[in-house]
Amino acid sequence: MFDYQNEPLHNVMMIDSKSFYASVECVKKGLNPLRAALVVVSQEENTGGGGLVLAASPMAKKLFDISNVSRFKDLPNDPRLIKVPPRMNLYIEKNLEINAIYRRYVASEDLHAYSIDESMLDLTKSWRLFGRSPEEVARKIQLDVRREVGVYTTVGLGDNPLLAKLAMDIAAKHNHALMATWHYQNVPDTIWRVQTLTDIWGIGQHLADRLAKLDIHTMYQLAHTDPYLLEKKLGIIGAQLFATAWGIDRSIIAQKYQPVSRSYGNSQVLPRNYSKPDEIEIVLREIAEQVAARIRKRHLQTGLVSLSLGLAQREATGRHFFSHQAKITPTNLNHDLSQTVIGLFRAHWHGQAIRNIGISYGNLISDQSQQLNFFETPHSQIQRRQQDFVVDSLRQRYGFKTVVKASSLLTGGTAIQRTGLVGGHNGGNSYE
Repeated sequence: MFDYQNEPLHNVMMIDSKSFYASVECVKKGLNPLRAALVVVSQEENTGGGGLVLAASPMAKKLFDISNVSRFKDLPNDPRLIKVPPRMNLYIEKNLEINAIYRRYVASEDLHAYSIDESMLDLTKSWRLFGRSPEEVARKIQLDVRREVGVYTTVGLGDNPLLAKLAMDIAAKHNHALMATWHYQNVPDTIWRVQTLTDIWGIGQHLADRLAKLDIHTMYQLAHTDPYLLEKKLGIIGAQLFATAWGIDRSIIAQKYQPVSRSYGNSQVLPRNYSKPDEIEIVLREIAEQVAARIRKRHLQTGLVSLSLGLAQREATGRHFFSHQAKITPTNLNHDLSQTVIGLFRAHWHGQAIRNIGISYGNLISDQSQQLNFFETPHSQIQRRQQDFVVDSLRQRYGFKTVVKASSLLTGGTAIQRTGLVGGHNGGNSYE
């Protein structure tokens, strides 16, 4: 189906910091990350079960069968198990240290930080400077990270980013060196041997269920299905899946993706189910104003407001969320944007309990003018704009809590409690 001789050939390394959050906490306590049983637990009450396990060390998983979605209340009361709260600022700091190590081996354009614990390196141009083979260079990088940061890493090497990622996810963790290499010519013995579709990067349960309806249950079956049928049934994702099954990925790390259009947004998992409209609208206003402050900081205005609401319970139709958007006269003012968001909510909400809220602003343009309306005096509109920028300035200088709306103190408000969180979790003011 594909002629590998015509495909791009690179030396790509995907590297993952093993059980990253838990490993960082073990190192801080002077413990070996592979031998200590430690879990990082968010004790925020936004899951109904006292928080979730964000990370578990390999030993915690082995001894107590703990996963990264276990609930705090289900953890065993065992003196061997260490439970610690998250410190997101510390993890970000360590991530930066680790990526600085990677930059010793590749140019910045050949490094892509895929997530807080995974990075992708294109060693094609540089590996010969550091070793006799890409595997030898990868081993040096593993040892540098272990010696300087204390964290163990898992490495996948491949002829392209996809093969490197799959080698890391599927094979490397089973090898003593925590390393695996997959090449084009090994696809029949690697990718085609995968029996569970959800083990493959990019295939979730929903997509696996759609493939099952086409009687496709393994990667071998996927690779030997008519690609035109896949595209007909699944659209462009069908063609992408067929390429994945053959190990094809033509992306180049140095060629960074630039989105055609950009947007800014925030989303939030609520601390409980919200069913009262006044409480939901408090959070809507808070998030709408938080995102408005983000675009003002970048001297932008938005002409498109999008609202997404995740339902606490799946409806009979199978729907578990709904989203709507509205085109507006470009603005970045709190009042205008919060009113648009609340208007969308009132028009489309029918009393369902809400657990997730997401708001984003698109169709961004430069903030060079203010569109006035006929229903208010120009003075009051200009004054409201000035007030928004003054509040932004105070919060940037002295912190969010310097100026807060009284509504955030009411039942349902979350903005004050979320101050200082990073990625929805405790940032951690102390590293000791």
